[in-house]
Amino acid sequence: MKKRTYVLSALFLSGALLLSACTEDNTAAPTTGQTAASENAQTAAVGGLTEPIKASDLSKLPTAAKERTDTVIVGLTDPSGSFTPYFAQSGYDGNVTSLLFAPLVSVNKEGLPYADLAEKYEVSDDQLTYTFHLRPDSKFSDGSPLTADDVAFTWTLLHDKSYDGDFDITEAHVKGGEAYKEGKASSIEGIKVIDPQTISATLEKPNATALLLLGSDVLSKAYYGKDYKFGQLDYIKNLHSNPLGNGAYKLEKFIPGQEVRFIANEYYYKGKPKLEHFIYKTTDGDTWQFLETGEQDYASFPATTDNIEKLKNLGFVNLTPYTASNYGYLRLNFEHEAIKDKRVRQALTYGLDRQTIYVDSNQGAATVANIPTSPISWTYTEEGINPYKYDPEKANQLLDEAGWTMGADGIREKDGKPLTIHFIGSKKQATDIFIAVASENYKAIGVKFEPEQFADFNSQLAKLESGDYDMAAFSTSLMTDPADGVRDFVSGEISGYDNPEVKKLYEQALATSDTEERKKIYHELYKVVNDDLPYIFTSNNKLVVATNGRLEGLEINPFWGISTSLPNWTLK
Repeated sequence: MKKRTYVLSALFLSGALLLSACTEDNTAAPTTGQTAASENAQTAAVGGLTEPIKASDLSKLPTAAKERTDTVIVGLTDPSGSFTPYFAQSGYDGNVTSLLFAPLVSVNKEGLPYADLAEKYEVSDDQLTYTFHLRPDSKFSDGSPLTADDVAFTWTLLHDKSYDGDFDITEAHVKGGEAYKEGKASSIEGIKVIDPQTISATLEKPNATALLLLGSDVLSKAYYGKDYKFGQLDYIKNLHSNPLGNGAYKLEKFIPGQEVRFIANEYYYKGKPKLEHFIYKTTDGDTWQFLETGEQDYASFPATTDNIEKLKNLGFVNLTPYTASNYGYLRLNFEHEAIKDKRVRQALTYGLDRQTIYVDSNQGAATVANIPTSPISWTYTEEGINPYKYDPEKANQLLDEAGWTMGADGIREKDGKPLTIHFIGSKKQATDIFIAVASENYKAIGVKFEPEQFADFNSQLAKLESGDYDMAAFSTSLMTDPADGVRDFVSGEISGYDNPEVKKLYEQALATSDTEERKKIYHELYKVVNDDLPYIFTSNNKLVVATNGRLEGLEINPFWGISTSLPNWTLK
């Protein structure tokens, strides 16, 4: 089973930046025409805003923000320090690597793929061979050339039997990939280095997500591969804190719990970024205060009426509304017997007032999620989808059917064991709201709710990995393809969960690149998942980015984050 990177529930990210897609979700983007269904969702009003708003009075700009001339500061939840792509420990490590590495193929703000580090790419008529043409001037941040050999090394390393990161290139089914992974071949048959700037990969069968699986970040063979031996990847851990990339910025310094410092990469293929310095501020504190005092130049908030009015009143910030391509969810532990029963999972969903927790408490700056995608996705649908509106009576009925009888103390029991849900979450105001409402909701249906909060994200993650939980709040990273939202349900990531129908539909959706056919398959898949509930889906959030009024060049890419526009940022 692949290791998994996690992101705090989107509900809990007020003040965090728009997450990059350079973690587990760096898979294929929709092809041309696939975004038509999401156009209305992308342009819909967010918290009453339909268009960005410019700062009204820059004279109010705090002194700290005025004095910065070549540096922009953005808030970020503390990353772990694992800054090698494909080896991230959390989505926040991915925010860092997205600035240090440029992928062969990126996704624009309409959700369409485009050649990035690759000058161009070609796909054969039979959809089996992908050819990438590298830019002849491509270099790593130390000035060394980036060639097809580096791409071949990256693809090969990801097929190594000892690779345990979250990026599963084997889903592309490169010809000979499995033979290499099993130690039956010394190289991968389908990978062909044609010349120093050209490389191709041939697949065993068509795969709609192959383009960005193959078109992801490139590792230097000279740096990351000098000690490479098949089946032995532990050495790479020693390189995580000193990455050699090819993106817009180089890592200058990482101070855990305080900040990540970057300096512009003079060898970046698009030219040296206009801002010399960039800082992720990871210090805990009040994000609103950091923005108001000028200590940060960028912050993201739920798009509530109150937040938008307060931000407008500051006068010195630009406002940009957006809905990201992710979703929030409650992860369930299928190793625990009660969770294995679909009726219990459905009861826990009916019995939770998600409207109050995620929508009303945020003044409408969210919608309740019921399927594993975002409203801006071209596959989004509500047709045939159970909304699971809060219904304690229905929840009680399902628990009765599942054999959980109400005890004298008001807690249901079965085979002498109480129905207990041990929830883990981070210590945030939104978590407090969730716990307060969920405690009352679950008490009403005879569920003993035991919440546990952690001061920081990494502590919550450690608890999750210990297996000592029943329910945990997270959000996906940004999703560039609908496969990203359902992969966990078929990859073995959810230990103990196995639904053959989900697997069948997932494979069918990968086997075709036809837009309308994929859409039909995903609609069927969403119905199955909506009924089976491998996760309890929680919310799709509406957010607003507030930035220093001097900052120009910012573009919000709901599928990819801030990394695509960052090289063009300037302070006027």
